[in-house]
Amino acid sequence: MNLELILMSENDIAEFKKNVQCAFQKGFEDVFGKCEETILPEKDIDQSLNGKGSVVYKAVLDGETVGGVIVAIDTETQHNHLDLLYVKSGVQGKGIGKSIWYAIEKLYPDTKVWETCTPYFEKRNIHFYVNICGFHITEFFNEKHPMLDTPDDFIGDGNEGMFVFQKEM
Repeated sequence: MNLELILMSENDIAEFKKNVQCAFQKGFEDVFGKCEETILPEKDIDQSLNGKGSVVYKAVLDGETVGGVIVAIDTETQHNHLDLLYVKSGVQGKGIGKSIWYAIEKLYPDTKVWETCTPYFEKRNIHFYVNICGFHITEFFNEKHPMLDTPDDFIGDGNEGMFVFQKEM
């Protein structure tokens, strides 16, 4: 697969937001059914886009945008965070997510630890991070072990089940 990660320009941001929201909405609705509420609000995407050390890429395959990723890079500690990784709806299940992730690893070879999280219901994501990308589950937030500093409007409030994953390099 000849996938290329390209740094995003301001002109790409609107399409990125639309595509990531569509992918996250579909993942949620595949499990819980139709939902009128936006599962990934634009302000949450903006928070990742504007976060400290944030770097944003679009994934391009044969001239077509097929996904994207936001990472937060801490050049001092090299403990980096995967904020968002998405594969565009309609092209999932073809190894694109795996290609995106391994391209990120190549771009940041000095990383000591990668961290990310996903909700408990996203079995596809849990499989992806653990079985495909080599992450390990390090924490499970739920009502008995609440996630601190969760935004008030966070879907599911973080205490209904969020897995934290880490990958030591």
